[in-house]
Order: sequence, then structure tokens, then C-alpha cells
Amino acid sequence: MVLRKQYLDRLIRLRDKKIIKVVTGVRRCGKSTLLKQFERYLLESGVVEEQIISINFEDISFDYLLEYHALHQYITERLLDDRKTYIFLDEIQAVSDFQKVVDSLFLKDNVDIYITGSNAHMLSGELATLLSGRYVEVPMLPLSFSEYAELVG
Repeated sequence: MVLRKQYLDRLIRLRDKKIIKVVTGVRRCGKSTLLKQFERYLLESGVVEEQIISINFEDISFDYLLEYHALHQYITERLLDDRKTYIFLDEIQAVSDFQKVVDSLFLKDNVDIYITGSNAHMLSGELATLLSGRYVEVPMLPLSFSEYAELVG
């Protein structure tokens, strides 16, 4: 696995900032891998597993959370009162009206939200309107030549 240092460093700098981090990019550019690398960073820096809620909507075991009320309930039941909860929602565009969940969670003080989507249109229309001023986009590209060279030697 190639360490996506440029993107990981950006997430590290944005950590615990009161803003939704939205990682966008073409399919298979490494968005899910980046989230896993950031989760590993959090665990290595003292965050405990119960502080992390990570859902990949490409995994059919999470199909029951594709309805936004169910997703909201699932997450809010797992939030910690005394510590920050890091929320990772991978391929969130699979959830109908997901922006309502994200917006509602954003209102809470003890959360740090990271979402990914394969579709650049995620940031147009209703999402951009509902979350205007509350998110920062982290556009991700496929491997650079130097990353590719690192991978293949």
C-alpha cells in the first residue's frame, strides 16, 4: 500500500477543525485507502477504537444504513459524550439524503466528520447548499509518478 502522504498530511492538518472534510475523486484513486491510513494515524496517536465510526457503503453489510434516518440513529447511538468521535463515511452518495445526516451530525460538538464520494457532483446542488461554508473539499488524484515508482520500485 502506498502512503498517500500529501493527502494524509492535509487530513492531519484538518483534524479536529470544526469543518466537514469531503474527499472527492475518480473511482479507484485511493479515497478509501486514505481514510484507512488516517484511521491508523489516529489510533497510533492515542485515539481508541470506540472513538471511530467507519462505514464503507460499498460493503453490503451496511445496506441497512442506506436510509438516512437509520444511518443517523446508528451513528448517534455510538457517539461518546466525554471524547471526540471520528466519523468516516465512505462512498456516502449511496445514502439517500445523506446531506441531512451530515448536517445534523455537524451540529454536535464532539464529532469530526470525514466523507468520501466518487462523484464530483456530490459538491453541487443540494449538498453545496445545505453544507455551504461547513465543508472543505480534499480533491484526490490517482497515483502520481513518484507514488507509482515507490509502489513498483
